[in-house]
Amino acid sequence: MDTQRIALVTGANKGIGFEIARQLASAGVRVILGSRNPERGEKAARNITEGAVTPIQLDLTDHPSIARAGAEIDATYGRLDILVNNAAIFDFSDAPPSSASFDAARRTMEVNFFGTLAVTQAMLPLLRKAPEGRIVNLSSPLGSLTLNGTPDWMYYKAQFIGYNASKAALNMLTVQLREELRDTNIVVNSVSPGYVDTDLNGGAGYLTPEEGAEIPVRFSLEGEENGGFFDTDGRIPW
Repeated sequence: MDTQRIALVTGANKGIGFEIARQLASAGVRVILGSRNPERGEKAARNITEGAVTPIQLDLTDHPSIARAGAEIDATYGRLDILVNNAAIFDFSDAPPSSASFDAARRTMEVNFFGTLAVTQAMLPLLRKAPEGRIVNLSSPLGSLTLNGTPDWMYYKAQFIGYNASKAALNMLTVQLREELRDTNIVVNSVSPGYVDTDLNGGAGYLTPEEGAEIPVRFSLEGEENGGFFDTDGRIPW
């Protein structure tokens, strides 16, 4: 049996996802680089020279593409060791509940939660075949119900009902997966990369993608934590 670990990173043609893929490849992991646009995915894979990277077309809003990706990974590798659920959107017409665009909130939930759920369901049979499976869900402190209800929190005014709710739902996925997979060889955690300078936030972040990739890569490769919510400073309250 090939002992090289196999990882799928969604939304990996740019930003944090690209850097996660690059760092995992550099660590000796065979990376499957998921990208909604196949041409951009192929270009991104060519730009990673540190290890083995293969692009795959994967659109979180297109269930047939998710099924095809799962079938292709199964046929090629027969298992999946690491799933990094990185792909997400932020819509700038999102806002507090009274003024948010309803369509923006629905699109955000469709990608960030329902799309991630669909990918996870498709990949779970492959993760069960791995000696030690890992699921890393990229969340945000904006998904913390505790922090959203703490007026002196530094990001308390960042009230975006669609985005924040999508990350809270993603955290619920982590909690319930941990319980469902308790007797398996799969661990699952939510991690926050921090406020990273990416297209998602219009370049407003203060961390580089390289810095933001550090904690998702670490949780992909090692550690005994299971069913938690973490950033580089430790646990984040649910």
